[in-house]
Amino acid sequence: MTDFAVASAYDTRAAEYIEVLGDIAQMDAADRALIGEWRDATEGRLLDAGSGPGHWTAFLNDGHHEACGIDLSAEFVASAQERHPSIRFEVGTIREMPYADDEFGGVLAWYSLIHARPEELTEMVDELIRVLRPGGSILIGYFDGPPHESFAHAVAPAYFWSAESLSQLLADAGAEVVRSERRERVAGELSSRAHGSVIAVKAAAPMPR
Repeated sequence: MTDFAVASAYDTRAAEYIEVLGDIAQMDAADRALIGEWRDATEGRLLDAGSGPGHWTAFLNDGHHEACGIDLSAEFVASAQERHPSIRFEVGTIREMPYADDEFGGVLAWYSLIHARPEELTEMVDELIRVLRPGGSILIGYFDGPPHESFAHAVAPAYFWSAESLSQLLADAGAEVVRSERRERVAGELSSRAHGSVIAVKAAAPMPR
């Protein structure tokens, strides 16, 4: 799907999504622990790329870190800005973000790459690493499964990835994976599909293509 189509799909269901998934208290405890640990270990300004209704952005913006968010959905951004007026949110695409090279110490892309077609993911990963400063860290969350395989997500078609496939894309973009995890869902979680995440650190110097 195009960015416009994905944005329109989320705009249409934004109110429903925010009610079910728009508060940090509704997030799984294991996710809060991982993202909190990553945040606390990361220095500098943080970007929530694909910030949705802004709950993770607010979690990152904890008084010790400054965070901002960008999302395709204008409805999400409007809700996030209303609920978190001290944090900057803007409408935009991960494919071409309005930020300088090396601007952020950390980038969170929590389930924000799942709707990208496999042939589109390289440019998106390149862009995420572009705005990350050397030595900075990126945390990506995704649905773990056969890489490139699509499935019927509740809002828009989505794709599975794996730590191995994402590690190669990140390496090509100039970042090395330093941690990965995979876990099956348990009763009570909002998704039944296996969860995966990777943390990667940007190299001090650009890596040749």
